Amino acid sequence: MATVFEDVVTLDAGAPVLLASVSEPDAIRVLLIRDGAIDRGFLANELSKRGFAVREIASLLGAPDAARDADVIILHCDRPKRSGIDLLVELHRQGVDVPLVLLTDRAPPAHESLALDKGAVDVICKSRGADVLARRLKRVVKASNRPDQLQSGGPVICGKLVLRSDVSRAYWNDADLGLTLGEYKIVHLLASNVGRYVTYRAIYDRLHHEGFIAGDGANGYRANVRSAIKRIRNKFRDFDPTFDQVENYASFGYCWKKPD
Repeated sequence: MATVFEDVVTLDAGAPVLLASVSEPDAIRVLLIRDGAIDRGFLANELSKRGFAVREIASLLGAPDAARDADVIILHCDRPKRSGIDLLVELHRQGVDVPLVLLTDRAPPAHESLALDKGAVDVICKSRGADVLARRLKRVVKASNRPDQLQSGGPVICGKLVLRSDVSRAYWNDADLGLTLGEYKIVHLLASNVGRYVTYRAIYDRLHHEGFIAGDGANGYRANVRSAIKRIRNKFRDFDPTFDQVENYASFGYCWKKPD
């Protein structure tokens, strides 16, 4: 049995409108996508008071262009026949790879788990208030900008796998796998520790941010990690049915096998 050492083992909107800005050059740039007209502008103003530079658009139209200048995206839908998760999936289809936070009126565990599975980096209930939202946004941006996380100075090559950190894309046998940003982070973490097992907790922290809690119970995050790994495996197997590089160490974590 391997020895354990901590976490590793050997739509109808016009152009985006700038609602509020701040003078600090390092202000976090937030793109707020609101599909629906309730309380439009209120949240942008609250975040601006807390030092964020906020843009708001009314739907997904123009989102890929607006996202290029954003550090994080807040996605909220208050239409009764359309969910924020639907919009989340559509943004990924459009190639948006900026960290996405889903703002919701309610966040039951099943809804939260599904949103995380679909690529959200955080799910926040509106009732938590602007102060909590601001703190969570700062954590998300800090986690996404960690120098050890994605910026390796060049591509990571591990057998048939090539990871391009400059565009957060993963390739298997030269085919783009179409991973979400969260899925890319997991593959990058595992491949960067090839041959060593990485804990569920470390994988989950990389997917979201350190200390983030979701799911039921103290170890509820494990189910979200298993779900993410399953999606990743399936995407690899769509291109290579023999793919078996990700191994599980029961009750501990996962490992990217050394290439033959």
